[in-house]
Formats: sequence, C-alpha cells, structure tokens
Amino acid sequence: MLFEVTGLSKRFGKIVALADVGFHVRAGELLGLIGPNGAGKSTLFECLAGVLPCDSGAVRAGGRTVDARGRRSLLFYVPDGIVPWPAQSVRWALDFTIGFLGGRASLREEVIEQLDLGPLLAQPAGTLSKGQRKRVLLGIGLLTAQPALLIDEPFEGLDLRQARDIAAAFRAHAARGRTLFLSIHQIADAARFCDRFVLLSAGRVCAEGTVPELARLAGANAADLEEVFLALT
Repeated sequence: MLFEVTGLSKRFGKIVALADVGFHVRAGELLGLIGPNGAGKSTLFECLAGVLPCDSGAVRAGGRTVDARGRRSLLFYVPDGIVPWPAQSVRWALDFTIGFLGGRASLREEVIEQLDLGPLLAQPAGTLSKGQRKRVLLGIGLLTAQPALLIDEPFEGLDLRQARDIAAAFRAHAARGRTLFLSIHQIADAARFCDRFVLLSAGRVCAEGTVPELARLAGANAADLEEVFLALT
C-alpha cells in the first residue's frame, strides 16, 4: 500500500462536501475515483493535495501520518480546466517542470511522444485548444517525480483515439510503479481504463474495490460498473 486516507471531512458552511472519507491507494495502480458531478471528487483531490484544508482526517504512509507539507513529496495534483503558464511555450512548461519542479528528465522524450506533444512544443499554452491543453497538463503531471499522481478528469476534451493512447501511456507509467489516481465522472471510461475504484456519492465513500469485488458487495451478477455503482449508491 502506498498510502491510506482515513476520516477525511470537509464542510463549506452548512454544506458537507466530504464526510468521513476513507480508502487506500496501492503502488503502481490505476485507481478510479468515480461519482456524479457534485459528489466531491475535486474537493477530495484538493484536500489531499493541500490546496484546501480539510476539517478532519489523515493521510498515512508507511505507518506514519503525512502532513500537508509532507504530501508534496508523495502527491502531485493535476486539476481540470487550467492553462499553465499561458504566455510560455509548451517546451518551456515541460522544461520548467523538469528543472524547477524536480521532474524526470529521462522521461521527457517518451512523454512527448506518448502524448503527441511534438507539434505543440513551440506554441504558447494559452493558444491551445481544450484537448491540446489537456495533453500538455498530463505531460506536466507525468514528468513530475512524486510517486502518486492525482488527475482530475484526465480524458475531458479528448477524442476516443487520444483517450486510448493516453490510457496506454498511463498503463506504461503504472507498470514502473507510478500510481495514477484518476477522477472520472463518466463511469464507462473508468471501467475501460482503471484497475480498482473508489465510489463517491454525496461526499461519502460507498465502496472500494475491483469490479468483481464491487459486484459482490452489490449482490449483482453482471460485472457492469454502471449497474454496480447504481446499486451501491
């Protein structure tokens, strides 16, 4: 196990965004965080990454509690819908990730090829389309050094071929021991690309496991993640 989350809660005034959330994350897996819009997926990632303070709860790794500062060496968060360094070129963004953020220089050319970033290297990030920005964001994330990568909506804005290529890239990085924790609201996408799942609904974890494990919990015969999710939530 790479790390575990226990008792994580977050309120915004009277609104309970997360309530006693707990699950564990394994090294080298593609873990899917699935749930409808408004379930609390982005809030959970922001709390784990230290972008938002949580009201209670803990992250534990190696038997010890990891505080918000310590998580910087454990987790890297890739949010959805941002434009990193919009006035700078894609080449600059990747090199900055390696040089200033301590990224993996040995993976630079591989990531550029996997995400088809070569034609974009000279372009300012602010001029890119939604799908192109997403690929650049994913490239930045894959170049970082932290063992766990949290990615909010990794396939948003991508066509089917691009999504499959990026899923293959994720799988290659996971095979080397990198953990990719993916927040996905399209359950069919999660079923195609992830090994295990954390089911989140209304700020609560309903279940955690592989599709067969979740199906047994739901008492369902069919190994269909959408039906299992509906049964458990």
